[in-house]
Amino acid sequence: MKRGNLLAPHPLAFNADAVKVLELTAPSQFEVKERAEITPGFGEVSIAIKACGICGSDLHGMDGSTGRRIPPMVMGHEGSGIVSAIGEGVTEWAPGDRVTFDSTVWCGECAYCREGRENLCDARQVVGVSCAEFRRDGAFAEQLLVPQRILHRLPDNLSFEEAAFAEPVGVALHAVRRAGSKPGKRALVIGSGLIGLLVIQALKRVGVAVTAVDQDQERLALSRKLGAEAAFLPEELTEHDFDLAFEVVGITPTVNLAVRSVAKGGRLILVGNLSPEVSFPLQAVVTRELDVLGSCAIAGEYPEALQALAAGDIQVKPLISDRYSLAEGAAAFTAAGEKGALKIIVRPTENS
Repeated sequence: MKRGNLLAPHPLAFNADAVKVLELTAPSQFEVKERAEITPGFGEVSIAIKACGICGSDLHGMDGSTGRRIPPMVMGHEGSGIVSAIGEGVTEWAPGDRVTFDSTVWCGECAYCREGRENLCDARQVVGVSCAEFRRDGAFAEQLLVPQRILHRLPDNLSFEEAAFAEPVGVALHAVRRAGSKPGKRALVIGSGLIGLLVIQALKRVGVAVTAVDQDQERLALSRKLGAEAAFLPEELTEHDFDLAFEVVGITPTVNLAVRSVAKGGRLILVGNLSPEVSFPLQAVVTRELDVLGSCAIAGEYPEALQALAAGDIQVKPLISDRYSLAEGAAAFTAAGEKGALKIIVRPTENS
C-alpha cells in the first residue's frame, strides 16, 4: 500500500563536514538533507546511528493526522549506534561505546521519575516527535544528540539491528509487567503485528500460555512459530475464560473481543491505541469485575530488553522485513506501509 508522495530524492552532492538526515518536509514527503554537525552540550552524547526501525507511530503520524509529526522534522526513536563525541560532564560514556537510547527523554526530578515511572514524566519528550508541546529530532540521521542519562550499553554479542528492537521489546516487557503475569496463567494476545509478536514472546518467557488472534493467516503462523500455543482468526475464537487479555490494536471491535474473552475477575491490558477513542462495554467490565490497565511505553525495561535479546529469549531477526540506506529512506517508508511488513530497518551509516 502506497502512502502519499514518497518518491526518493535525486542524488545530491553533500558537504563532507555535514551530517545527512531524512527529513519529513511536508505530510508524507521526505527528502535527504544535510545539516551542520552539532557539538554535544553539557551532559549530552552524540551517536553515529547504525540502525533505526520505522515504528507504526511514524507511519500513522507522518501524514499529519496525529499532530505528533509536525514537519519539518526528523523521525526515528528505535535506534542504536556508536558514541561519536561527548560533552562536558559526561563521565560514563566514551567515543566508541556501542549504545541504544530510551525513546523517552525524562527529567529525572518530577514525582513520577522519582518513583521509577519515567514514561509518565511531567516533562516527558519523545525522540523523533514534533508536536505542539515540543520538538525533538530523531534517529533517521547520521547523528543524534541525547542526554547521557537515557543511554544503555549494548551486550557484546548484540548486533545494531537487533539492538534497534530494544524499544519495542521494552514496550512488550512493560505491558507484561503491568499485567503481573505469572507462570501457569493463560493469556490471549489480540493483534499479531510487531508489538503483539513481541508480547507473545515476552509472555512465553515468563511461563504464560499464549493464544494469538489476528486477521492475517501469515501473522498467525508466525505467532505460533514464536511461541503461541494456539492461533485463531477472530471469528474462530470460542474460549472466553482467559486470565489475561492483551489488546494490541486499539479499535472498538478488538477491545470488545478482549473484554468478552477474559474470565470473571480477569485482567485486560490495553496496549494498542490506533483510535483515540473506542466504544467500551462498561457493564460487562463492571459486573464481571475485570481489571483494566493501560500500558504506555517503557519504564526501566531497557536493560531487561537488551538481556533478553542477547540471550535469544526474544527473537527479532524473523521480524525484519527489509533494510534500506538513509538515501533510500523514502522508499523505506513506502515499504513499511505495505501489507505484510513488520519492521523496516534504516541504516544511516555503514555498519561495522
